Amino acid sequence: MHAKLVFLLLALVFAGSFVFLGVGSGSNGISDALQNLFSGKGPGGPSISSLQHKTQKNPLDAKAWRDLATAYETKHDTNGAIDALSQYVALRAHDTAALSELASQYTTQAQQYATDYQNAQQDVAAATPPSAAFAPAATTPLGKAFNDPNALQDPISNAVQKLATDRETTAYQNYQQAQTNAEKTYQSLAKITPSDPNAQLELGQAAQAANDTTVATKAYEKFLKLAPHDPLATQVKQQLKLLKPSSTTTK
Repeated sequence: MHAKLVFLLLALVFAGSFVFLGVGSGSNGISDALQNLFSGKGPGGPSISSLQHKTQKNPLDAKAWRDLATAYETKHDTNGAIDALSQYVALRAHDTAALSELASQYTTQAQQYATDYQNAQQDVAAATPPSAAFAPAATTPLGKAFNDPNALQDPISNAVQKLATDRETTAYQNYQQAQTNAEKTYQSLAKITPSDPNAQLELGQAAQAANDTTVATKAYEKFLKLAPHDPLATQVKQQLKLLKPSSTTTK
């Protein structure tokens, strides 16, 4: 039941985040990322292996890392793209398009981990013996025996359930880390472009998805100051109403 509740909260976070994604303030952050995704080299372009060799030979070659990231994106390899983009922005920290793209890749990675979590959750439910729903009260002698791992429990069923539970836990931890990485990347972007309302909007979304209500609230408030008449202003205000009670209690 607890796991189901956690995933429900995840789903709500995603739903709230997707309300704004890629729209408003003349934003081209998401569209830039999509363009980069499909702007890779054709069949005659450099292969991933050749680009990897190039970066290994010269780790300070920023263009090589950028080309490698694009190649990974063309192959829909999110993890590879994140690794290459991370190396690139370490060399070109003020490339706002690359920062936006990296943050977008982290968000995609988080979505993938959320799917892994849901699948693992279903496996946990499937691995739970049906008889568990009809188990006697734990305070009774039979109930104590039922819950005794050395008594009535099926070791094979328990092992399968533990594997599924471990996968569920790992997927959720990975999801949280990916969302945190997206938030940090958008923070870097917002710091470089403090007058860009879209950067604040994207930061607010990422922070909200990472359950960082304090950062999300500040970012949304700054967005409203920079773009009070933006078409998304009303929706941002609605999100603030949901966030402010939470941020108040966490202070």
